[in-house]
Parts: sequence; structure tokens; C-alpha cells
Amino acid sequence: MLIEITLLAGRTDAQKLALFEEVAAAASVSLGLDPSEVRVAIQDVPLQHFAVGGVPKAPFPAPR
Repeated sequence: MLIEITLLAGRTDAQKLALFEEVAAAASVSLGLDPSEVRVAIQDVPLQHFAVGGVPKAPFPAPR
């Protein structure tokens, strides 16, 4: 099983590690899987690449 998670950039490595562990444990218990069968992938999205209502969460850098 592969669980893919998209996060806005900015989480620490420690936070991501905790997320890996807790998501894998929850999937293992709820689906009756061996933990070795659970894969978790995190994709960080830059704040400039995520918008709500057409407005980016962070401004793009000014052009040079």
C-alpha cells in the first residue's frame, strides 16, 4: 500500500518522521496490514505553488 501526502512546505524533518510513523501505524491497524507493507510518501509544495480562491499562500519573488 502507498499513501501519498501533500504538505505545504515548512514542516521539520522531525514532524515528517512523526507523520510517517503515525500514518503507517494507523493504516497497519485499521487495514490489518503488516507495517512493512505500508509506504508513505510526502511531497512538499512551495507556498507560492498553492492558492486558495486564486490567491497564492505566499507571493512570488519579484522579477529581476
